[in-house]
This record gives sequence, structure tokens and C-alpha cells, in this order.
Amino acid sequence: MAALYLVGTPIGNLQDMTLRAIQTLKDVDLIAAEDTRHTGKLLQHFQIETPLISYHHHNRHERLEELLSRLKEGTAIALVTDAGMPGISDPGYELVQACAEAGIPVIPIPGVSACVTAVSVAGIEGDRFCFEGFLPLKGKERQERLEQLQTEPRLLVFYEAPHRLRQTLGDLQTVLGGDRPVTLGRELTKRFEEIWRGTLAEAIAYYQDHNPKGEYTLVIGGCSSPSRQLSEAALKSELQALMAQGHSRSQASRLLAQSTPLSRRDLYQLALTLTD
Repeated sequence: MAALYLVGTPIGNLQDMTLRAIQTLKDVDLIAAEDTRHTGKLLQHFQIETPLISYHHHNRHERLEELLSRLKEGTAIALVTDAGMPGISDPGYELVQACAEAGIPVIPIPGVSACVTAVSVAGIEGDRFCFEGFLPLKGKERQERLEQLQTEPRLLVFYEAPHRLRQTLGDLQTVLGGDRPVTLGRELTKRFEEIWRGTLAEAIAYYQDHNPKGEYTLVIGGCSSPSRQLSEAALKSELQALMAQGHSRSQASRLLAQSTPLSRRDLYQLALTLTD
């Protein structure tokens, strides 16, 4: 059938490939892959001879029209990424959206996910989680994203590369506090899989002595203390009090954001309405 099939692939161990996924990749006319070399090894392992075409972050705009045209002509196409489900911190969203708008069926072929795998072994209390994927690399956008998560009561799930892990742990401790429980899943399902549990402060100490290697999935406990709900007048009063102590508008906003649901940015805009 002419359709776009979203096929989940192993995040490490090839034996996690489902029978349905293998059969789908054999049956479709074309496979659109994030990295054709990586997917080529997977296809070779399962003796799948379906043609490959690249579809990744850098060529997705020009490739999208080509794939959409083929689908409209009756071609059955499978979309895969290097690991896990397409569209989860990987290319896929725009193609799925285009297919939905064009009335082309989109069929999920589910597989493993590093996010769900890590949550299942985290051992941290909480029956809901918030998937954040990769944080912005740096600057104002990164800081604002972290501040928005200060009072999030659900578990927080992040992906991180080894060369950025230490910096990310430090940033998380600064904003969330060092006593937050965290579980780090390294190289999940692969030969050197490691599950580490502790607090953010303990994780920072651990990785001062251990060089981060492989891809990481972090699961962090949510905020356990309820945030204060304050009226605008009360917020202004608290900002005034902090500024009277010598804090700048920016500093006062940042401090108050730690105990309210509002972001530093929103509080700073409120602080600008105050007279010195």
C-alpha cells in the first residue's frame, strides 16, 4: 500500500528489531534513512535489499518534495533514523505533517525508545514524565529553558552527548539544585551499557573522575515542593523587596523565579514596570 511507514529501529542491540519492522522494510519500495551508511549495516544484517535514499536534517527541505511526489505516485516509503523512532529528537516531523495534509496514510511501526527505556530503569518516584530531548546548546535560550523547568513536577528526560555531559550536569545543578535525584543511562542496550543513579551533585563528582563516553539519557526527579501562587501585586512587592536589598532587576527576577511558576523573563518584564 502506498503510505509512509515510520519504522522504529534498535537503539543499540540489533536483536531488539521487531519482526514487523523487518518485514515492513522488506516490503516497501524505498527506505528514507537519516544515515544511509548506518542503516545499510542494519539492512545487511537482516538481509534486506530495499533501495535507500538519504533524508536528514540538512537535506530535509529539498528531499521532502521528492518523497512526497513519490508517495503521491503510489510508492510505499519507510522512514528510519539511526536509532529509535523517527520524529523523536530526529528528522520526521515535517514529512509526517506534509503527508497528513496531502491525505497520505502514515503508519507507525513501533520500536524501542531510549527515553522510555531510561525511565523504566530510573527508579525515581513519579508516574509521569516530561521529554525534553537535547537542551539548547548555550546562551539565553538554554538558560530560559532550564528556568522553565525549575518547578516542573514530572520527571525530566534529556538526551546528551558525552562531550557536553559535564557542562549540562553543572547547569542542571545550578538551576534545579544538587539534591535532585538523577539516573544516567549510558549506551543503552549496547555492549558497554551502564546505569548510574544518585543526585545531580553526586553525578558531577562522579564524572570529575570518570570520562564520559557514549550517548547518555538523563532522567531527573521533578520538583517536589509546590510553587507559590502570587498575585501581580504580591510579585511586585517581592521584586521591590529584593531590589531594596541591592539586587538588580535581573538578579531579583532570577531569585524570585526559583520559588514561583513564572520564568525569569516574565518576572523581569514585570520588574521593568517598577520605579527605583
